[in-house]
Amino acid sequence: MKTAVVTGASSGLGTEFVRQIPEIFPEVECLWLIARRREKLEQLAAEVPEGLSTLCLTLDLCDPMSFAALQERLSAEKPELSLLVNCAGCGYLGRVGEMALSDQCRMIDLNVRALSAVTAMALPYLPRGGRVLNVSSIAAFCSNPRMTVYSASKAYVSSFTLGLGEELKARGAAATAVCPGPMRTEFLDAGGITGNSRTFELLPYCDQVRVAGGALRAARAGRGVYTPRAFYKFYRAAAKLVPQQLMVKLTGT
Repeated sequence: MKTAVVTGASSGLGTEFVRQIPEIFPEVECLWLIARRREKLEQLAAEVPEGLSTLCLTLDLCDPMSFAALQERLSAEKPELSLLVNCAGCGYLGRVGEMALSDQCRMIDLNVRALSAVTAMALPYLPRGGRVLNVSSIAAFCSNPRMTVYSASKAYVSSFTLGLGEELKARGAAATAVCPGPMRTEFLDAGGITGNSRTFELLPYCDQVRVAGGALRAARAGRGVYTPRAFYKFYRAAAKLVPQQLMVKLTGT
């Protein structure tokens, strides 16, 4: 059965991916929805168009035991993965020496370790034409003081995705990193960003509905990187041209 797997499906951008997959990947017959909140997943599953089956997997991807559970399910079902969307992620505002160590480790565990593990487990089930879509960030373009760990983790996601995409070419598959700017989702409140960052108050915000649609179409087309909005396309180019030490001074949050 042709399947799409979405992590972080219970809110924000993850929810929008689930809502738009049936239109952009119409061959998908089953959606696997992964997140910690069962009730949210079941509410989302109820929105899925008739004829498209769903499987809600309540997993905390910061817990290594979740990998064993997902691996067992993959081995049992052996799905044909048309699409894997790694959307689960988190980001916390704070200086490295001052913020809670648990928050720093959670960003690394979820943004880096879980994304890598889920991808590695999924690849044996990714056929020719399959797509991997990883949610990175504009923070991947340059280190952001007060979000140092987060930006480093997203730099990993972008680098990982580009390397993976090259590896997948031989089997006719592709990987895409989507690098959006801030969106008005739970992410900002959960990370302690709302009301605490002048930079976030000034930046132009991305619309999560448009980001999800644009990212899915970019993945469908096999593009390596998708950056929404002209402002952030310019920022991506500037980050490649301006010396990093200067960029870091300009990008503090």
